[in-house]
Amino acid sequence: MISFLLNDEITTIDQARADMTLLEYLREQKKLTGTKEGCASGDCGACTVVLAEVNHRDITALNKLEYRAINSCVTFLSALHGKQLITVEHLPDAKVLHPVQQSLVEHHGSQCGFCTPGFIMSMFALYQQTAQPDRESVIQALSGNLCRCTGYRPIIDATLSVCQNKQADKFKQAETQTAKRLNEINNKVISTDNLLVPTSRQELAAAKAKYPQANVFAGSTDLALQVTQQLKSFEKLIALSAMPDLNQLVEQEHGLLIGAALPFGKIESTLLKHFPALSELLWRFAATPIRNQASLGGNVANGSPIGDMPPVLLALNAVIHVDNGAQKRTIAANNFFLDYRKTALEAAEWIEAIFIPYTHHTNLVRAYKVSKRYEDDISAVCAVFNLQVTNGKVHNIYSGFGGVAAIPATVLELNTQLKGKTWSSSETFNIGKNILKQAFTPLDDVRASKIYRINMLTNLWKRFWLETNQSSQKIATRVVHIPASTEEIPHA
Repeated sequence: MISFLLNDEITTIDQARADMTLLEYLREQKKLTGTKEGCASGDCGACTVVLAEVNHRDITALNKLEYRAINSCVTFLSALHGKQLITVEHLPDAKVLHPVQQSLVEHHGSQCGFCTPGFIMSMFALYQQTAQPDRESVIQALSGNLCRCTGYRPIIDATLSVCQNKQADKFKQAETQTAKRLNEINNKVISTDNLLVPTSRQELAAAKAKYPQANVFAGSTDLALQVTQQLKSFEKLIALSAMPDLNQLVEQEHGLLIGAALPFGKIESTLLKHFPALSELLWRFAATPIRNQASLGGNVANGSPIGDMPPVLLALNAVIHVDNGAQKRTIAANNFFLDYRKTALEAAEWIEAIFIPYTHHTNLVRAYKVSKRYEDDISAVCAVFNLQVTNGKVHNIYSGFGGVAAIPATVLELNTQLKGKTWSSSETFNIGKNILKQAFTPLDDVRASKIYRINMLTNLWKRFWLETNQSSQKIATRVVHIPASTEEIPHA
């Protein structure tokens, strides 16, 4: 069974379709229609709800709750176990509006009202975090919400006002009791007949062996689109959210080990601590509610040629840890992607973790993403470079590219041809430019033409060369801090 708190009520699900989304469950079964359906693809935020869960990672914050906004339209029921699902109907205290609701009223932030519940829930999740946010943090928190009939100024003003003048609400007052109830729920058995939620590698191996056609997922932000957009049905699904080995984050001596099922929202601060150059790419990876569900393992396992993180893993020489329940093995990221949507994973295997070795402090790492829409959009071209220069000469240069081939790809020739050459010389630049100009034969599609993608590759190479060479002509790069935990929100 799947047990959770629906607002303040203990709820158990024994029988349900494997592919039922939270949005469908709330609207069709519980008649909680404040949560809206807009795009059904995690892009508009009308369906935003909040999950609260006990912080088990920080011993100084035991029995404290973490609140995160998610898109209910692309989230399956397995995400609920042991958590509190909070909807807009539950925010008021009796007939008194919650402070975030009252602030939106006072700042005239609601027009037609269709999108308002989603904005309210994103505001509420930010309100529950420890520190006071600045304007940039507010904008990021609202990045997954689209308002169709007004500007954002009054909504941003309302969020800033209420989050910088917090009051202890009913949720904070009940926090200890809620955490206790969730801890009790977490000890119960998980799984329904159709939605399998294994808690050990042996259980996962058995589930895959019994249902070899069943899809395996972590955050479901990609798989759920096949349900909501393509109208597919899945009789059986296997969720990885309760697998301890897949939900670890370990800062090892030589690198970072990231559990495959961990959502980006839980790894961002640690990832940026060691790889700050990834800041903009992570910020543009997706909106906050998607990052709160989507996992690094899922971004890698689907083998998409336009996924944002595979080029990063290629350039940083990452290693994929895989398991089948009986035996574990490792696969270099450079050997993992075989063909369009085809990886080196065998049928019985799953990704357990991704290991990213630390770069030397002198390495020059840059990650670039080009897309039609600046935020929350799929890459037309993604390019990541990892350069080590010794005494002015290229020692190593590793790369990763997306959107230009059938798979995320690296260009080994950059390293072999440029090693030992003076990095600041125009000859080195021109050799690299010519290599990249001939390295791929991209397709034309709605996002970009073949010629555009090739030109963009060479332009990004020029940008990288300029940024790392000519301080007087250095191109400014925007570094964005992504608050990744309740303790990470910067003060205004």
